Amino acid sequence: MTNRIAFQGEPGAYSHQACVETYPRMEPLPCRTFEDAIAAVREGRADLAMLPVENSTFGRVADIHHLLPESGLHIVGEAFVRVHINLLALPGVRLDQIETAMSHTMLLGQCRAFLERHGIHRVTGADTAGSARHVAEEGRPELAALASELAGDIYGLDVIAQHIEDEGTNTTRFLVMAREPDFAERGENGMMTTLVFRLRSIPAGLYKALGGFATNGVNMTKLESYMVGGNFNVVQFYADIEGHPDEPAVARALDELDYFTSDITILGVYPADPRRHEEN
Repeated sequence: MTNRIAFQGEPGAYSHQACVETYPRMEPLPCRTFEDAIAAVREGRADLAMLPVENSTFGRVADIHHLLPESGLHIVGEAFVRVHINLLALPGVRLDQIETAMSHTMLLGQCRAFLERHGIHRVTGADTAGSARHVAEEGRPELAALASELAGDIYGLDVIAQHIEDEGTNTTRFLVMAREPDFAERGENGMMTTLVFRLRSIPAGLYKALGGFATNGVNMTKLESYMVGGNFNVVQFYADIEGHPDEPAVARALDELDYFTSDITILGVYPADPRRHEEN
């Protein structure tokens, strides 16, 4: 056991925040890419990986659903992290001194109203934590970053305006990945099961395949399709359902799904984050 949890991004990124909030006793391990974070777990340099999969404002994280089935890892948990955006500047700088704010393009868009109200120009940075680091290194009082409070702590910046996002419910969902699956019933908020499947080529195949979830009262919280290998004729479906595969209703629904599919892979069985129900 390394007691490390890998994440994509620089120290102070929102993925880093997710690690600190969810596993405060583990050492966060920053990685350059999602693939690097997955490899860190697969190769034993970290025990877990914290990977963002979707955001309540911007939808799913690009490419992540392609990576999960091929990762060789298993989902063992989820974490819903509230994305609070802050204006960070050099110590002692006042808000009226700020002329330009730097951040990832998504965060710049989420703070449009605040920035326009204060006449602050927007400059796109590679990411949120990297923008905070850049502001600290540049040493220019007129330049600020949009990032987490954690990034401010790490790079020695002051929070001169807190929680400035336009949407008050912006939340990112993360999946926790491990080398080995954990099918044990755990947690106090029910279980989730994530799977991918490919349909057999039959008329109304998707309608028939999903019928078992409806007739057995199994709630499917997410269903997405995406092409495999750049082939329009090969489509894989990604689904999240409430419940454990051993529950009779879920088992019956999965049996019916199996009849209409050529391949089913369970990516993970894990406890639902309590904030899942709060967000709904």
